[in-house]
Amino acid sequence: MSHLKLRDGAELYYETHGSGPPLFLVPGLGGDGRFWGDHVAALAKQFTVVVHDHRGTARSTLSKIAYSVEQMADDALQLIDALGYARVHWCGHSTGGAMGQVLAIEHPERIDRLVLSSTWARTDSFFRRLFEVRALMLKELGPAAYLKASALALNMPSWVRDHDADLSAAEARAHETIPVPEIVLSRIAAIVAHDRRDQLQRVRAPTLAICARDDMVTPLYFTEELCRLIPDARAHVLPDGGHFYPNLHGSEFRRVVMSFLLKS
Repeated sequence: MSHLKLRDGAELYYETHGSGPPLFLVPGLGGDGRFWGDHVAALAKQFTVVVHDHRGTARSTLSKIAYSVEQMADDALQLIDALGYARVHWCGHSTGGAMGQVLAIEHPERIDRLVLSSTWARTDSFFRRLFEVRALMLKELGPAAYLKASALALNMPSWVRDHDADLSAAEARAHETIPVPEIVLSRIAAIVAHDRRDQLQRVRAPTLAICARDDMVTPLYFTEELCRLIPDARAHVLPDGGHFYPNLHGSEFRRVVMSFLLKS
């Protein structure tokens, strides 16, 4: 449990677990490394697992800057450098997957194998409208309303049905989770601006794109597009689980990811 001082003075919270080839587990828009939960300990049996909180979130510096996916990827690259890794496996969920695309395109020598989980290459009108609504909820109604609305998009209906009390508790802590709403708004603008579709043919890392069929944030067609455009990429589609499918189907997620990363 450490902090890395970035070149501009901001600090990035990170943890390392286990031993073996380095594997970065990178969360999505929420940016909190705790998203990965039990996956960290399980994967640390085979890998040196590195998790970090994105700048602007959780235990990292809450920098009031103009965020971009490129800036998020550069922060992570500074962490890779600081830890002394020449190459790493990268498993990025959602925004973490967008960051992985940037690194695999711009720094191909640094990415060994690439797992793109529930992510997208270029914003379309559906994705833009979804995040316009989420941003409007945060700006006009505040953090609790933002979390309440987000839960409906991020999770499958049966999970929401069965976790009403958990969601209510999270909404009660919303001002702690989102202490600076303008940072989240800037991060939303950053992911809506993400566009690497025309450069994906430059990815040379072996790539697995994985998602759930019922994901309402990054629909299946985004994963299908990634696999069409990244040379030799392959897909694995779970039947359900929503955008946060790794938290519902943890054993299957780890089985598929480990099989891909350990394949000779």
